[in-house]
Amino acid sequence: MQTQIETAAKKLNIGEHVINILKKPKRVISVTFPVKMDDGSVQVFEGYRSQHNDAIGPAKGGIRFHPSVNRDEVIALSMWMTFKCGVVGLPLGGAKGGVKCDPTQLSTGELERISRAFMEAIAGFVGPDKDVPAPDVYTNPQVMGWMMDTYCRMNKSFVPGVITGKPVIIGGSLGRHEATARGCVLTVREAMKEMHKPLAGATVAIQGFGNAGRIAARLLSEMGCRIVAVSDSKCAIYKQDGLDVSLLERLKDEASLVHYNGATLISQDELLALNVDVLIPAALENVITAQNAGDVQASIIAEAANGPTTPEVDRILASKGILVIPDILANAGGVTVSYFEGVQNVMNYYWSEEEVNSKLEQVMVSSYAKVSRMAKEHSR
Repeated sequence: MQTQIETAAKKLNIGEHVINILKKPKRVISVTFPVKMDDGSVQVFEGYRSQHNDAIGPAKGGIRFHPSVNRDEVIALSMWMTFKCGVVGLPLGGAKGGVKCDPTQLSTGELERISRAFMEAIAGFVGPDKDVPAPDVYTNPQVMGWMMDTYCRMNKSFVPGVITGKPVIIGGSLGRHEATARGCVLTVREAMKEMHKPLAGATVAIQGFGNAGRIAARLLSEMGCRIVAVSDSKCAIYKQDGLDVSLLERLKDEASLVHYNGATLISQDELLALNVDVLIPAALENVITAQNAGDVQASIIAEAANGPTTPEVDRILASKGILVIPDILANAGGVTVSYFEGVQNVMNYYWSEEEVNSKLEQVMVSSYAKVSRMAKEHSR
């Protein structure tokens, strides 16, 4: 992340003092908290919240539950959030948080107690005018609801704006669930237009079939694209004439993608190297590395995940003529609709899903055009 800041700053002739400010988070909160487990034992969990910058508005960013969560990770992700909000013109700074745990090994009750305990630990540092968390890897509207309820109880008042991505019934926004994927798909559409290629019939490979990946697959399929490969943490599958997205979603929910009849099992690296029009890394960071970047054949890479490529990879892909839609643009749909959610909370007036999607499209199309113009200007 610091390398990216230095590279961009040189292009833009930004002063050294500004670079030094941007290369460090304003505040990092590290907490530990005990949670009683279902078997009666007490386990101590580690959590973090990095607030990178709040110069133009409250900090904003997700909370993830994952075994790999660590201090450096949330700092880097909070920095990306600052620039992501800037790219789409939101009056917000960047933040990110996480709890080091494995949600797949937790019961619903344990998950709730961890969610509430983490919010209790960071409650003094968050709020609608300070820092507004949201869902991220392995967290969802239910987790956000527990956290919001905990904060409201501690403050003895109803404060829906403390968190976004929460259930609609308690102040969540319609369209938020699909927003990250929808924003990514809109940037893919704009990139295909720019390259004078039809979207209908375009081949797509998606690495990661969580919330963003599966919704992107569905939306692109509805727009006429052919989803030829998908993967999750367990397997990757390929079918040249296209996969049935509704069947993929059913298998993901009920069994495993490996049970898709007629599809070929491939490795994650083979998926990344497929000759497709669009490759969407939609899982975790650092999946396209200096070791495998030379094998990538896609015309467009849309970074639905945060940081799926490294700075040296950017140079390799550029030399191959591959168009990369960077994460701070490609996956900015989520934070954009989170911002809309906060606005609706303040107004206590809520928009239809059509209105939310329309406003999101305006932001994403405009932001893509601005980023594309700047990329062309600075590549000369």
